[in-house]
Amino acid sequence: MNFRERMPFHFIKLRKFWYALSIVILIPCIVSLFALGLNQGIDFTGGTLLDLKFKQPAATEQVRAVLNEFGLEGASIQQSAEDSFIIRTRELTEDESGGVISQLNSELSEVTVLRDERVGPVMGRELIMKAFQALALATVLILVYVAWRFEFKQGVAAIIAVMHDVLLVAGVFSLLQFEVDSTFVAAVLTVVGFSLMDTIVIFDRTRENIRLKKRGELLGDIVNRSLWQTMSRSINTTLAIVILLVALIVFGGVTVRHMVLALLIGIVSGAYSSIFIAAPLWYDFKSLEAKPRTSKA
Repeated sequence: MNFRERMPFHFIKLRKFWYALSIVILIPCIVSLFALGLNQGIDFTGGTLLDLKFKQPAATEQVRAVLNEFGLEGASIQQSAEDSFIIRTRELTEDESGGVISQLNSELSEVTVLRDERVGPVMGRELIMKAFQALALATVLILVYVAWRFEFKQGVAAIIAVMHDVLLVAGVFSLLQFEVDSTFVAAVLTVVGFSLMDTIVIFDRTRENIRLKKRGELLGDIVNRSLWQTMSRSINTTLAIVILLVALIVFGGVTVRHMVLALLIGIVSGAYSSIFIAAPLWYDFKSLEAKPRTSKA
């Protein structure tokens, strides 16, 4: 895919279309976040954690089948060893917890309870605050880093692109009411890193082309050329990650599916926002700066 010389269309001339497309996609996401909010898992709302060790090896599907008998379809099941599982679910009473253990004993094999803990809502609220603090800190550091390496306007453009990706991931999970937990926060921060990396590659190429610009070449043409020159890299990198994530969704099991889905949405959005949002926004910022100021008479 050699786009260095063959440029099918002009990104910058079509930038208002990309902005409009993003707004149309984000509006239902933002409305859902305000109207429905996020379906918070036990990491945020509190619940029960069971650390179990079976006498005989068991499969995740077998454990989930037993939990489903008690209406615990949304439980998170993490296999820590061939015969050990960590189960996170809504808060259970002692009788409910005892019933689950008894049923696992009778249907699978003898169970040893290593941990039976209740996660309170106070810890959940603290985790939410830590998540917001992590996102805020990442945002500030992105702005500082990009402003130091390139310029402040590019830092602002990169932040807007990153927020576009975070809103899209959170909005889709809100619309579909998928449960979010601490792994969702990790996925969002990973998306932030990927989106920033892709944006920096484009900005770096733009800076190089500005230094080597031809006589009379406009800034919009330089940005457009830079985008096409990095297009193969953007497509190949994104496609490689998407193939891996799709494989994880298909073969990775129920426990990691929502986290991988968040990564998949965010990686695709990060590639899109780097090309169609960050670079055109920086061009608009530079264009506004270049316009002569008219003084009032």
